[in-house]
Amino acid sequence: MTVDINANFWRQKWQTNNIAFHKSEAHPLLVKHFSQLDRSPGSRVFLPLCGKTLDIGWLLHCGYRVAGAELVELAIEQLFAELAIAPQITPVGNLKRYSADRIDIFVGDIFELSAAILGPVDAVYDRAALVALPEPVRQRYTAHLQTITVTAPQFLITFQYDQTLMTGPPFSISAEEVQQHYGDRYRLSLVDSQDVAGGLKGNAAEENVWLLRNQP
Repeated sequence: MTVDINANFWRQKWQTNNIAFHKSEAHPLLVKHFSQLDRSPGSRVFLPLCGKTLDIGWLLHCGYRVAGAELVELAIEQLFAELAIAPQITPVGNLKRYSADRIDIFVGDIFELSAAILGPVDAVYDRAALVALPEPVRQRYTAHLQTITVTAPQFLITFQYDQTLMTGPPFSISAEEVQQHYGDRYRLSLVDSQDVAGGLKGNAAEENVWLLRNQP
C-alpha cells in the first residue's frame, strides 16, 4: 500500500520549472557540517526525495557513493544531464533505477523502495524530504526510512517557523517532532541553527541541522 504524497503537485512543479527549492550550489550547511557524521569517502549516502540537487555532485566530488529516491523522473533526467553522466536505466519492481559509477537513483514512490532494492547505506542525508511531507505522511515516512536504511546515521536539515502564517511545503518541523520521530532509536544533536535569509515566503524562519547518531 502506498501513501499519497501529492504526486501531481510535484510533477507540475518540475514540468513548469517552478523549483525555487532547487539551489544553485551545494548546501552550505552540508559543506560545513557533514564531516561531523564521520562517514569516510567511499561510504554510501542515501538522499530521499533528492530532486536534482547539486548536493549529489558535491558528495560524489568528495568521494562518496550516492543513492537517492525521487518521485519525478524529469528531475532525474535533468540530474544526470547536468552531471554529464549517461545512466543505465532498469526496472526494479514498480520503480526505475538510474545507475552509473557510484550513483543509483530510484524513481517512483519512495514507499515502494525496500531495503533489498536500495541496498546497504552508511548514512542518510535528508534536506528536502521530511520538510516536504504533510504531517499525516511524516510518521509513516520516518518509520519507512529507518526500515529501508536499517537505522543508518542521518544528517537532517529542517525548517522551523510559525506554521499558521503559511502553508507548506516546506513544512515547519519542531525539535519536539524530530524527537518524536527519531528519539527512540537515535542520539539527536542540534549542531547548527540559522535564520533563513529573507525568510520563507517573507516569513521569519530558522534552518536547523540535526545529526542523528546510532544509540550506543
